[in-house]
Amino acid sequence: MLIPIRCFTCSNLIADKYKKYLELLNKKKEEKNYNELTTDNSDIFKKLKLKRYCCKRMLLTNIDIIDKIK
Repeated sequence: MLIPIRCFTCSNLIADKYKKYLELLNKKKEEKNYNELTTDNSDIFKKLKLKRYCCKRMLLTNIDIIDKIK
Protein backbone atom coordinates (compact mmCIF):
# COMPACT_ATOMS: atom_id res chain seq x y z
CA MET A 1 0.00 0.00 0.00
CA LEU A 2 1.60 3.22 -1.16
CA ILE A 3 -1.02 5.84 -0.44
CA PRO A 4 0.34 9.40 -0.44
CA ILE A 5 0.38 11.04 2.97
CA ARG A 6 -1.04 14.33 1.71
CA CYS A 7 -3.17 15.34 -1.24
CA PHE A 8 -0.98 16.61 -4.07
CA THR A 9 -3.24 19.56 -4.78
CA CYS A 10 -4.39 20.95 -1.44
CA SER A 11 -1.96 19.28 1.02
CA ASN A 12 -4.81 17.87 3.09
CA LEU A 13 -3.90 14.82 5.18
CA ILE A 14 -5.43 11.71 3.56
CA ALA A 15 -3.24 8.77 4.58
CA ASP A 16 -5.09 8.33 7.86
CA LYS A 17 -8.41 7.98 6.02
CA TYR A 18 -7.35 5.28 3.57
CA LYS A 19 -7.79 2.28 5.85
CA LYS A 20 -11.26 3.43 6.92
CA TYR A 21 -12.13 4.06 3.25
CA LEU A 22 -11.25 0.47 2.35
CA GLU A 23 -13.30 -0.88 5.25
CA LEU A 24 -16.36 1.13 4.24
CA LEU A 25 -15.92 0.19 0.59
CA ASN A 26 -15.70 -3.53 1.41
CA LYS A 27 -18.77 -3.25 3.60
CA LYS A 28 -20.60 -1.60 0.73
CA LYS A 29 -19.48 -4.35 -1.67
CA GLU A 30 -21.08 -6.95 0.57
CA GLU A 31 -24.49 -5.33 0.14
CA LYS A 32 -26.97 -6.89 -2.26
CA ASN A 33 -27.30 -4.36 -5.08
CA TYR A 34 -23.68 -3.36 -5.46
CA ASN A 35 -22.50 -2.46 -8.94
CA GLU A 36 -18.94 -1.14 -9.01
CA LEU A 37 -19.46 0.94 -12.15
CA THR A 38 -22.59 2.79 -11.05
CA THR A 39 -22.17 3.02 -7.30
CA ASP A 40 -22.01 6.50 -5.82
CA ASN A 41 -19.44 6.67 -3.03
CA SER A 42 -20.63 10.01 -1.69
CA ASP A 43 -21.88 8.45 1.55
CA ILE A 44 -18.41 7.04 2.20
CA PHE A 45 -16.81 10.43 1.61
CA LYS A 46 -19.32 12.08 3.94
CA LYS A 47 -18.35 9.67 6.71
CA LEU A 48 -14.68 10.42 6.09
CA LYS A 49 -15.41 14.18 5.96
CA LEU A 50 -13.79 14.64 2.56
CA LYS A 51 -15.30 17.54 0.61
CA ARG A 52 -12.75 18.40 -2.05
CA TYR A 53 -12.60 16.57 -5.34
CA CYS A 54 -8.83 16.44 -5.31
CA CYS A 55 -8.78 14.46 -2.04
CA LYS A 56 -11.49 12.11 -3.28
CA ARG A 57 -9.43 11.55 -6.41
CA MET A 58 -6.44 10.50 -4.31
CA LEU A 59 -8.45 7.71 -2.66
CA LEU A 60 -10.37 6.61 -5.75
CA THR A 61 -7.42 6.33 -8.09
CA ASN A 62 -4.98 4.63 -5.73
CA ILE A 63 -4.06 1.04 -6.67
CA ASP A 64 -2.05 -1.58 -4.79
CA ILE A 65 1.28 -1.66 -6.58
CA ILE A 66 2.64 -4.40 -4.33
CA ASP A 67 0.30 -6.97 -5.91
CA LYS A 68 1.51 -6.05 -9.38
CA ILE A 69 5.20 -6.23 -8.45
CA LYS A 70 4.98 -9.80 -7.14
